[in-house]
Order: sequence, then C-alpha cells, then structure tokens
Amino acid sequence: MIPAPPPATLPVCTPAPPPPDPHRVVALVGDNQELYPVTSASAVFGYQGHEIPQRYSFRLCAERPGALTTTLGVPIHVEHGLDTLDSADTVVIAGWTIAPTPAVLDAVAGVHARGGRIVAVCAGIYIPAALGLLDGRRASVHWELTADLAARHPRIVPDDTVIYVDHGDVATAGASAATLDLCLHQVLQEHGASHAMRIGRQLAAGPHREGCQRQYPPLPTTGPMPDSLAGLLEWLLARLADPVTVEDMAAFSGVSPRTLTRQFGDQLGVPPARWLLERRLAAARALLEDTDLPVEAIATRVGLSSAVNLRRRFHTALNTTPAAYRRSFR
Repeated sequence: MIPAPPPATLPVCTPAPPPPDPHRVVALVGDNQELYPVTSASAVFGYQGHEIPQRYSFRLCAERPGALTTTLGVPIHVEHGLDTLDSADTVVIAGWTIAPTPAVLDAVAGVHARGGRIVAVCAGIYIPAALGLLDGRRASVHWELTADLAARHPRIVPDDTVIYVDHGDVATAGASAATLDLCLHQVLQEHGASHAMRIGRQLAAGPHREGCQRQYPPLPTTGPMPDSLAGLLEWLLARLADPVTVEDMAAFSGVSPRTLTRQFGDQLGVPPARWLLERRLAAARALLEDTDLPVEAIATRVGLSSAVNLRRRFHTALNTTPAAYRRSFR
C-alpha cells in the first residue's frame, strides 16, 4: 500500500508586536496663560496626521482645572488637574509665577523623581529653580528675569544669551519663541533628525535653531524684532548642494561680509559658515536615516563635496562616522 502523505502544515503567523505607548507630554498651565508656548508644544507633540508616526501624546493640566484666563483675552478650559502629572513622561511648564505653590512643586518633583523630563519656558524656570534642580547648572533665562532669578536662586548659572539649554532631565528656554526649537530638539534627541525634520516640515516651521543661538536683545521700541535674515536663510536652504561663500551670502543680502557676520552673531550666535555647515550636517543625518544613498552621494547632495569631507565633519561634530550613525538610526 502507498503510505498516506503527511498532513499539510499551515504556516504559523507571528503577530506583530504592539506599537510602543506614546511618550506622555503634559503642559502645566495657569492663570493669565500665554498661549504661544502651549500651542508650540502641542504642534510638535500633538497629532501630526496619519503620515507621521504618533510618538507622543499631549494634554493640559492645571492646579485648579476649569476656565483659565489668557493673555489673548479669551479663556481656555482645562479638564485635568495636577494628578495628570503622575503619569507624565515630560512636563512642559509653559508659564508660571515666581512663587509656585507647594502642590505644584510636589507634582513636578514627582515627575523628576520618576525619571521624567522637565521643560521650563520663560518664567516656568522658577519651578525647577525652587526645587533645586538647576543648582550649579547653566540655564537659559529671559533677559528680563536674569537679575531676579539670580537674587532668588544664586546657585543657578543664568545665561540670557542663548535660546535654550538642555541637561537631559531639565531643559530651559529663555523666551516663548524658543519653545518650538526646544520641543523639536527633544524629538531629534529621542527619534532622530529625520522624524524631527518631518514634523518641522509639517508645521512649515523655519530651520530648527540650536540652543547656542542667541536670544533677541532688548529693543528700545515695543513689538517683535524683524527677522532680517529670513530671506537669506530660505535661499541657503534651497541651495545646500551649491558652493556658497560668505561673500555670496553678503551679495544676496546687499550688505558687506563684515556686516553679515555681525548680523549672524547678533541674531543666531554663530558665524554664517558655521550656520550653513550645521544645516548641511542636519540634512546629511536625515538622508542617512531615510535613504540608502551612498555616503559620497549624500555628501554631494548636501554640499560637503566628498565622502572624506563628510566623514571628517561628522566626526568633529558628532564624534561618530556616517556609517555608524546610519546603523544606529535605520
């Protein structure tokens, strides 16, 4: 007799692992709340559309939930109280007073004790300062608050020249306008340059500013300081692959190279060539993460001319190689 064939085996389908829980970001708000830092944090950490992976969740909380006044003149309604911070991975202190209450201090201290991240914007710095989290540390401080903060918390090293300082567990931004930069910086550190740049493009945001860039100095007149470099920066970003010199930048702006260098120093805190190099390295990082292009092609595409030059610049800036960076973030 011919033996019966063995029973057919069905392929075993291994279910895909569930996606990781999103990083929980909670903005702590109060009365007379300025909305710009809140909406900036929400824009970065909130829903970005179905094409961008949702790596964060975002909500508001307040010491006294309900209707809160705002500097816009219309109230906002906050549903959640301080107990929301019990499960927060990051708390964004988007505005506060110089004398936070014990309840607020206890709630924020609990986040830090669990290993959570504290992000303090403008006057929000008074909370980590009161908790001693910035003692002996440098902190970005708005120039209007420098003297008062130094008098109240003399162990802090205030810096009113840079837009933000990040120590990992605690980060500070001196001005509300730096909130977007600091939040994108967190995304870059946690999920890489490519994801941060995708969010930035989704928001149509300007180029992400590094923490070393300078705050705007006080002006003798009221109103926002005009960004005289905006047109030039957009022109440069559209021409990363081209060999652009400081003289080319000055000619585009209609000023002398010396004047342009002074403008970059005053407004961005770095020379023009350094700013352009940082943008080229950021573009190279995104291409290493998102594409299989060889290093030579990436170097040409971002204006660094050769793989040798890209490797040298990468090592100087990041203490690694393009190949090692790609292995880490792909």
